[in-house]
Amino acid sequence: MLPMTQSDGELDSLVRKRIRALRVAQGWSLGELATRARLSQSTLSRIENGQRRLALDSLVTLARALDTTLDQLVETAADDVITSPMIDGAHGLMRWPVKGDPNMTVVRQRMTEPPPDNPSRMRAHPGREWLVVLSGTAILMLGHRRIRVETNQAAEFPTMMPHAIGAEGGPCEILGIFDRDARRGHQRDNNDGDPQGSRQ
Repeated sequence: MLPMTQSDGELDSLVRKRIRALRVAQGWSLGELATRARLSQSTLSRIENGQRRLALDSLVTLARALDTTLDQLVETAADDVITSPMIDGAHGLMRWPVKGDPNMTVVRQRMTEPPPDNPSRMRAHPGREWLVVLSGTAILMLGHRRIRVETNQAAEFPTMMPHAIGAEGGPCEILGIFDRDARRGHQRDNNDGDPQGSRQ
């Protein structure tokens, strides 16, 4: 067996601390997690305290019991924890990819125009969207509904329903989370040169 390097030792310590932190966050005693993971309480105690070797089969069992994945249990802090936005000045957008899930994108947009009056300018496309109004008041047109979304309120909806969003009574700023299909739908709209009120 190869000797453990310092970085291996740091990972070992991190995983043990993470197991304990996740257990405590769930409000579980050693005995409760041990029962869920089908381990003895003394084995779990020795794992958390560094007195027992971390075995892969035990880590898999503990990850399941803690409702997480093995990857999340053993992941290390990345050097690149800061992500700068991609700025689309023409559409008033800032966009950030979500590193942990490449299918998701976070978008911040400032809106000044009301949503379109013409239903033909509403868009439908595959995907799901979630948004929160950071400031001001937004109007979400969803099918035949006109929904007022105020500061700190959030909306989540299927994008196959015709929709559009705009500002009411002055500028508003929104932060949206788009899955891959929703993001593609909006990129197509932007490339077609649609005005701001027909997009989100």
